[in-house]
Amino acid sequence: MSEKRHWSAVVASKLAKLADRLDERRAEVTAEQDEQPDAPPPKTRPRPHVPRKAGSGTAAGSEPRPAPKAVAAAGHPPQAPGGAQLPDPLGVVPWSMRVAAEVAWRLLVLAGTVWVLMRIIGAIQLVVLAFVAALLITALLQPVVGRLRRAGVPRGLATGITFIGGFVLMGLVGWFVVWQVMDNVDDLSTKLTDGVAEMKRWLLNSPFHVTEDQINQLAKNLTDTISTNTKAVTDAGLQGVTVIVELLTGMLLAMFSTLFLLYDGRNIWNWTLKLFPAAARDGLAGAGPRAWRTLTLYVRGTVIVALIDAVFIGVGIWFLNVPMAVPLAVVIFVAAFVPLVGAVASGALAMVVALVTEGPFTALMVLIVVLAVQQIEGHILQPFILGRAVRVHPLAVVLSVAAGSLIAGIGGAVVAVPLVAVTNTVVGYLRSHAREAAMVTEPGPHGATVEELAPIGGLAEES
Repeated sequence: MSEKRHWSAVVASKLAKLADRLDERRAEVTAEQDEQPDAPPPKTRPRPHVPRKAGSGTAAGSEPRPAPKAVAAAGHPPQAPGGAQLPDPLGVVPWSMRVAAEVAWRLLVLAGTVWVLMRIIGAIQLVVLAFVAALLITALLQPVVGRLRRAGVPRGLATGITFIGGFVLMGLVGWFVVWQVMDNVDDLSTKLTDGVAEMKRWLLNSPFHVTEDQINQLAKNLTDTISTNTKAVTDAGLQGVTVIVELLTGMLLAMFSTLFLLYDGRNIWNWTLKLFPAAARDGLAGAGPRAWRTLTLYVRGTVIVALIDAVFIGVGIWFLNVPMAVPLAVVIFVAAFVPLVGAVASGALAMVVALVTEGPFTALMVLIVVLAVQQIEGHILQPFILGRAVRVHPLAVVLSVAAGSLIAGIGGAVVAVPLVAVTNTVVGYLRSHAREAAMVTEPGPHGATVEELAPIGGLAEES
């Protein structure tokens, strides 16, 4: 300690001597200016006289003044030739432009991150879609596992029963659809030929003045186009084989992912939380169960609504004697998982089959049945079954389905709306969680914080 004090005293004395020399030099310069009154005044600012402490070379409570170059390097605005102070550049830029610049570079960073993420998802699109399909199937089957567990069934046995039963049921539905199509394909082809002939006669007698030669020429052009594009058709067939292989691979991945999610989903979620920073785990731990509840409600409600649509529309077209009523009902059930777009596509397919096989009047009746069921679905079934927990604005539904179909085709269109619903739930919860956290750390009366005044157990139960 004595050595430190000795060195401090030496440094202080040196600084004091340096300050005295500067004062003497400034006095000499002032005397020279007094002798030459016509000389221009110096551009240096006079140093104010501040009393010093005994044994120190600096003013009390002040710091040494930096050199002019250091001042310029520190960011202070330079002076104009006339001695006037130049304005600060930040003060010249309008506030709105500064805010726009701040938002713009953050948006650029966000857009770059999203672009990189989309590139990664596009490279492993099959794996991502298979895992998302597994999440949807798990959300549908998880309540069954929960009920079996509450009934006393062990976890492994409950998972096995649910997994095997669910996939066997889906396989039976697929087999039934294929069986119905194969059983009615001959009748459909006959009615299709008769319908084409009837449409040809209608065109010949229509006010459009279509001649038989024009119809025959149209058919010939279609045949020539198919024959001259044999290579394209072959490539399409090979591509179809590739699609089938990818579909089977995706189904296997989805099955294995569903099995592990049903059996060990909670531990997988806890492991995923450890990948995030510790400061973010509290909010994510509360957002995860809410997101899963939203996804479960969406899948369960969509299945119920799709089943009601398929039953009512299937019964309607069956009463109208439209062939393949059962396969069309199954197509309507599957298409209902794509909101808005799926209902339009399945209804249009039913109308085309009715128009070709039974005529325009039957097609019109099918349209009436489809529109009636869709109105009941939109105004009664979805608000009652899905509720407010997964309510998404129709504009968001249309935009998300369009974006999903552009990114990943039919699979992207299927998962787009549940992804938007889950994201809406997560963002809403994180916003409220951040607000509650800010209130907890807010100073209370007598310097105490709300965290010290509020019951921590209640806060933990809410999160």
